Amino acid sequence: MMAVKNNIDVIIGGKVLTLSGYESEAYLQQIGSYINHKISEITKTEGFNHLSFDIQNMYIQLNIADDYFKAKKQAEFLEGEIALKDKEMYNFKHDLINEKLKAEEAEKKIDALKKEINELQKTIVKLEAKQ
Repeated sequence: MMAVKNNIDVIIGGKVLTLSGYESEAYLQQIGSYINHKISEITKTEGFNHLSFDIQNMYIQLNIADDYFKAKKQAEFLEGEIALKDKEMYNFKHDLINEKLKAEEAEKKIDALKKEINELQKTIVKLEAKQ
């Protein structure tokens, strides 16, 4: 199946732009909204409008990069947490299997002891009958 390229108009910084990509229209809209929000957020910063266009763009890019690296750090932290939980889960499963094997062995011993008790009771009955 061939991927369909989507085109969607979004408003970024008060201008209508067409975004194109193989992602869903909802995803492309989300990207446009994010950029538009960042621009809106940063332009409210005191003194921003007095900066040159190049410096304004640099601040916007730095803020987006900051969001990216924070999100990446959070993702790496969560991946580490998941790996730790996976290891704990593996250890719990391993312990559970060991305990199950011990329980099965104990059941076998109990069955063997019950048979031995039964045989000894039969022997006692025989010995008492001989008296």
